[in-house]
Amino acid sequence: MLKEVRFVPDELMIEWADGQQSGFYALWLRDHCQMSASRHPANGQRLVNVSDFSESLSIGQVNRLSEDRLEVVFEPDGHRSIFEAQWLRRHCYTLNEPWDDRSESAKTLWQASCFSGGVAKTDYVEYGHSREVRRDCLQSVQRLGFALLGNVPCESGAVLDVIRSFGYCRETNYGELFDVRSVVDPNNLAFSNLGLGCHADNPYRDPVPTIQLLHCLASSTEGGDSILVDGFRAAAILREEAPEDFELLTGHYLNYRFQDASTDLRSRVPMIELDDRGRITKVRYNNRSIDTILLAPAVIKPFYRAYRHYARILERPELKLTFRLNPGDLMVFDNTRIMHARTGYQAGGERHLQGAYADLDGLYSTLAVLQRETRPAAMGRAL
Repeated sequence: MLKEVRFVPDELMIEWADGQQSGFYALWLRDHCQMSASRHPANGQRLVNVSDFSESLSIGQVNRLSEDRLEVVFEPDGHRSIFEAQWLRRHCYTLNEPWDDRSESAKTLWQASCFSGGVAKTDYVEYGHSREVRRDCLQSVQRLGFALLGNVPCESGAVLDVIRSFGYCRETNYGELFDVRSVVDPNNLAFSNLGLGCHADNPYRDPVPTIQLLHCLASSTEGGDSILVDGFRAAAILREEAPEDFELLTGHYLNYRFQDASTDLRSRVPMIELDDRGRITKVRYNNRSIDTILLAPAVIKPFYRAYRHYARILERPELKLTFRLNPGDLMVFDNTRIMHARTGYQAGGERHLQGAYADLDGLYSTLAVLQRETRPAAMGRAL
């Protein structure tokens, strides 16, 4: 793997057998030392702080211990670090992009036609008994933004058992659970029989709940079909059709607010959020919860143009995945990516969904462990 190794005081340079080249800054190497004096042997966490290193730190010597191992000796303290060539190649900042499982680059963007054969449904009994089935289901949330379970017991609180299988419940002012059905004088339009346009939940919270679950306990009405839209796909279309509109929605923050007799929640966030590389990481659209829009006079008119453009994209029929939740069905979706909606339904009969919130970090952690069991990932361990 190693073809040629050379160094100057502040950089180690490697030419690999495939012709690729990497440079490693001396302070980076010392900071990433894998030796037991620098890393805890059991958990791999650093035992030293970057501020502990000498201002004059440099590479004094490099010894090739074998075809695939290097020893780097640092000055002025003589600290010795041993690096595996495979580790250096896998972590080289010249040849590798930062780890990313949240942005659009790590997702499969979709529209309704991608599910022409129907939405896959995972049996809840199999989900509970098979770690491979659970892995595949959670991987769908990571990749597509949602997953659908079937045959979940039609019992109040069953949705909390699903959450416990991958993470932790995010309790809100609605409690651990909230019931989506018609009530008199609802404090939220979700608790009526009206149709709801595409939206993400709770943009007025800081931080927003990143996972939402909806469990169907009863469905005997006409209408009330569920609709999902890939908000990342819609934002990507906006970027393709009108880059200037995309820039307006990513560059200007809006106030969101929810209030009732006992609650007053506010946040200030952009409608489309980007990472440091300009990739979509979160989308928020909830016209019911946007507070008064206060922007500079010169921005108001173009902002509304962009706002309307994105709103119309979200309502395009080709982006809407429409299906009916039957009793026992439960959907899990990424509330920072997937917009959800429903058609209106008649007052007769019964439609009862029970919902709860959770967070992506718990789900992604559980998924990573399940993936590790069947596809072991190399974990840093102190030498």
